[in-house]
Amino acid sequence: MKGSDLLGDVFTDDCPGREIVEHITSRWAPLIVAALRGGSLRFFELRDKLDGISEKVLSQKLRILVRDGLIERTVEPSVPPKVSYELTKLGHGLSEPLQQLVDWILAHGEEVVAAQEEHDKAS
Repeated sequence: MKGSDLLGDVFTDDCPGREIVEHITSRWAPLIVAALRGGSLRFFELRDKLDGISEKVLSQKLRILVRDGLIERTVEPSVPPKVSYELTKLGHGLSEPLQQLVDWILAHGEEVVAAQEEHDKAS
C-alpha cells in the first residue's frame, strides 16, 4: 500500500493527513523547522531565535514535531540535563519546501503588504 493510499484524501475531514497538515502549518512549526536548518539548538537558543514565542508554546510544538519524527530531542546527562533539538532526515526534507516559502515571503512580502494596505483603503 502506497503512503498516499494510507492517508487518503487530505481534503476530506476523516483523513489522517489532516493532522499532519495542521502540525506543519501551525503558527510556529515552520519557523521552528527553519530555525533548525542550521543545525542543533538548545531550547533557550530556539526560544531566543523565535521572537515572541512563549516557553509553553515552544515546548508543546517541539513535543508534536518530535512525535511526528521531524525533530530529534537529545538529552545529555549532566546537571542540569542539556537538551538539544535537531532536524531528522524527514525534517530536513520538510525544511526544503519551507525554506522556499520563507524565500518567497522575503521576495514578495512588500507586494503583499502593499496589497493589504490597498484593500484596507478600499474597505
